[in-house]
Amino acid sequence: MAQNRQWLFNKRPKKDIEADTLILQDTNLPEPGDGEFLLRSIYVSMDATNRLWLGDWDLYMEPITPGQPMKGFTLGEVVKSRNPAFPVGALAAGLAPWAEYSVHDGIGFSVMPNIPGLKLAEAFGVLAIAGPTALVGLMEVGRAKKGDTVVVTAAAGAVGMLVGQIAKIHGCKAIGIAGGAEKCRWLTEEFGYDHAIDYKREDVVQRLRGLAPEGVDVHYENVGGELLDAGLSVMKNFGSVVICGLISTYNSAAGDRIPGPYMFRNLIMRRLRVEGFVILDYVDKYPQYQQQLAGWMLEGRLKGRMHVEPGIERAVDALKMLYTGANTGKLMVQFGREPQGS
Repeated sequence: MAQNRQWLFNKRPKKDIEADTLILQDTNLPEPGDGEFLLRSIYVSMDATNRLWLGDWDLYMEPITPGQPMKGFTLGEVVKSRNPAFPVGALAAGLAPWAEYSVHDGIGFSVMPNIPGLKLAEAFGVLAIAGPTALVGLMEVGRAKKGDTVVVTAAAGAVGMLVGQIAKIHGCKAIGIAGGAEKCRWLTEEFGYDHAIDYKREDVVQRLRGLAPEGVDVHYENVGGELLDAGLSVMKNFGSVVICGLISTYNSAAGDRIPGPYMFRNLIMRRLRVEGFVILDYVDKYPQYQQQLAGWMLEGRLKGRMHVEPGIERAVDALKMLYTGANTGKLMVQFGREPQGS
């Protein structure tokens, strides 16, 4: 019987992902039943929230338990099908096991069109998760409007690089916070940010006060900790704080006492609106978001920097990059070849 490699969740890590947290195993190639299709994985997205799925936090979805396959947002090719909505040869995207092949009934999956003018990796990297997250967080949760000053943490990350560009498209002033001179250079030279702050060598609050003397309208948070405190310190009255991610805390156990924002009082003093969101709550509007994002990409107004690691064997090492900042763009692992002609 044909073999299929997949990553299994072996045991919960105490903090950082460990050598035996996930193990690569050979299994039998699955066969689709009635209403199902067999998906050959091409690209698998590495996302900061993946670490939470391996822990014991109270989450927005069921965590993965030891013995189950690891999961990630995946773009693949339908190679066998008993589901007419997903014909053989179609590209499909959704949450799937970290495996070369997997079987699905179509729930949570969508057919992804091949968009002329966009490379497959770029289209998946922007349109699957990062782009809708950036768009929803800034415009629907943050309610940014023309003339606003927008601050983004982890601005060189998969979501952050897009938030700044979408802010500029809507006539906002964009200030990005990232770690290191090179990433800060990307922000202004590649992604159109008006200003970049290197949190590793600059006083973030002081720089924000200098760049936004009248205060910040929208703070888009991806990191948490000291950077969230910095943002809360410089908000305008009635500003919006968007909580998209708190990656600085994701390697903590559920029982760890993680300090809250020390500037929490500014929620009262500045009458702030703080809202967290999960993009999975907005999947019914995905076609609308993806059409808008793809249009901007084709016009050259929105672009992403992709970091693709080759081979299923690289998945765990690639995931670790997100928590050290070693990735140089939207991080994906290529599990299989692209279809011919894509």
